Amino acid sequence: MSNPAVRDEHVAWSDQAIYERIVESVLDHRLPPGTRLTEDRLCGIFGVSRTRIKPILVRLANERIITLTHNRGASVSQPTQQESIEVFEARRLIEPVLVVRFMEKAHAHDIAHLSRMLSQEAQAQEAGDWHTAIRLSGEFHLYISEIAGHETFGRMMHELISRNSLILMAWGSRDPSLRRQHAACGCLEHKKLLDAIRLRDPIEAPKQMVAHLHTIESQLNFTLAHVQSVDLEQLLQD
Repeated sequence: MSNPAVRDEHVAWSDQAIYERIVESVLDHRLPPGTRLTEDRLCGIFGVSRTRIKPILVRLANERIITLTHNRGASVSQPTQQESIEVFEARRLIEPVLVVRFMEKAHAHDIAHLSRMLSQEAQAQEAGDWHTAIRLSGEFHLYISEIAGHETFGRMMHELISRNSLILMAWGSRDPSLRRQHAACGCLEHKKLLDAIRLRDPIEAPKQMVAHLHTIESQLNFTLAHVQSVDLEQLLQD
């Protein structure tokens, strides 16, 4: 996904840039579930009309990133426990297929790109930059999907990764030590997956992918949903 245009007095937001800014804020774990996204507020943040904001909200709702409610407007979606379980079930069905197709199609530079992403993820973790580490982790999976070239699964993956970010914000650990432990575990599992990809092993790579997704799901805590608040203007304009 390309970086959205930086807004200043000389640069206007395009519809695509507004959409991408909202999605990227979800993928970075900066825009939590339940956040209200009123049309008037978004118009003020991006300096555009309600006529332009409405289709963007509809697009986000179709991708289940936001929820549109009659008389209440838009809010960032809050995945339920059942929806969260279903997302991981879907990922465990789709991603083993994608990783095999990736190995069939990938060139050396594609595998090298995954390796660089993994290094950047590890560096972000070491620096305590969890937002960047989480985003890179999602992009690692999306890159495998992109190179695999499965159009239908590719479209599904974009929605699943976005919803996965919402799930982790809603049901993931808020304990800093546990979060570091989970992040380090995820990076290690990405390394094991990458090792299998380098060998182009059609049995071990899908096995590592499924194990990795099981691990992420096992770290969720469905006993209490997290409630967070953000400065929407600062978040989306920065």
